[in-house]
Amino acid sequence: MLRTEIEKALAVLKDGGVILYPTDTVWGLGCDATNEQAVAKINEIKGRAADKSFIILLDTDNKLQSYVNEVPDVAYDLIEYAENPLTLVFPGAKNLAKNVINADGSIGIRIAKHDFCQQLIQRFRKPITSTSANVSGAPTPLFFDEISDEIKEAVDYIVDLEQELKTNKKPSTIMKLAPGGQFSFIRR
Repeated sequence: MLRTEIEKALAVLKDGGVILYPTDTVWGLGCDATNEQAVAKINEIKGRAADKSFIILLDTDNKLQSYVNEVPDVAYDLIEYAENPLTLVFPGAKNLAKNVINADGSIGIRIAKHDFCQQLIQRFRKPITSTSANVSGAPTPLFFDEISDEIKEAVDYIVDLEQELKTNKKPSTIMKLAPGGQFSFIRR
């Protein structure tokens, strides 16, 4: 089942589409983080401002240097020892769609610790976006059945995994990193 769902989601991502998928945090809307049209489609689905940046997911921290200019050593320690899902905001984003990057040139990156996400990203060989599956300004749905029909009908594919799960997941902790390795919390 996992392999089949990865194949279906992969085909949609390669075609520039948007998937609704389970993550190590809440259900997310995902697309190719290097494809500006796909990112714009997520903004349209969410009714969100085009200048709002995204979090992207990678399958391993070995790929960080492909998408940011400088990775302070502390980033690897933070990722390794984080007990909960952790998004790190790095300055100097590169090799990504312009509309996925924050106005200040930074990008939020989380190393996915979720089987489906890791395998999908590994097969796709590019980062995918991860934004909560809600209309902008509406509460973040904690479970699949809390996601609005409006969102479900707007995506190109809904991953058929974990839809009945009721484990209490929450958005990731977000920390901002400075080039010298200093960091601060944006969301705990």
